[in-house]
Amino acid sequence: MGIFSRMTDIINSNINALLDQAEDPQKMIRLIIQEMEDTLVEVRSSSARVLADRKTAARKLERVQAEAESWENKARLAISKGREDLARAALQEKYAIEDEIAAIETELKAADDHITQLNDEIAQLQQKLTDARAKQKALTMRSRTVESRIKVKRQMHREQLDEAFNRFEHFERRMDNLESQLESMDLGRDVSPDLAAEIDSLEEDERVNGELERLKSELGQRPNQE
Repeated sequence: MGIFSRMTDIINSNINALLDQAEDPQKMIRLIIQEMEDTLVEVRSSSARVLADRKTAARKLERVQAEAESWENKARLAISKGREDLARAALQEKYAIEDEIAAIETELKAADDHITQLNDEIAQLQQKLTDARAKQKALTMRSRTVESRIKVKRQMHREQLDEAFNRFEHFERRMDNLESQLESMDLGRDVSPDLAAEIDSLEEDERVNGELERLKSELGQRPNQE
């Protein structure tokens, strides 16, 4: 009963609903397919046993039917010989066998119904298995497509980022060029000396003045010596 109950649950299950609830649809559908395949193997094995039991019951039915016919023939013979007592006994044996025949026929009918049910369920399970495999193939293709699109998107984003950096570098180079042009315009122009340059100039003037006084002094002394 466990096999048939599980198989019925799979047959009646909505694969799309199961996939919607699954965190990993591909893993989920692989599990569903594996469960279906395992169940299908078990059901086929059970079907084989039912078929074997039916063949055994059919052979038994043929045997007891032949036995019942034999007792009827014996009853006919006894009547022809005037032995009604023997005919009655033979018919009683026949009736006992006919009860067994009825039981075997009931068993065969149940086996036929069981086999029909198994055939229907196997056919449904096989169809579900085919659908699940098709769904697996479709999911695989969708997964590959999504992965490819993600890869392209990432590549596009990298290219856009590279392009942005290139534009930024181009802008930096342009600013460098403009600043260089501005600086080049000041080349050769007199520029006011800074504080250190002014102080150096004063020191230089002082030295020059000192030298000048010294020279004047020397020149002023020479005429007096003569």
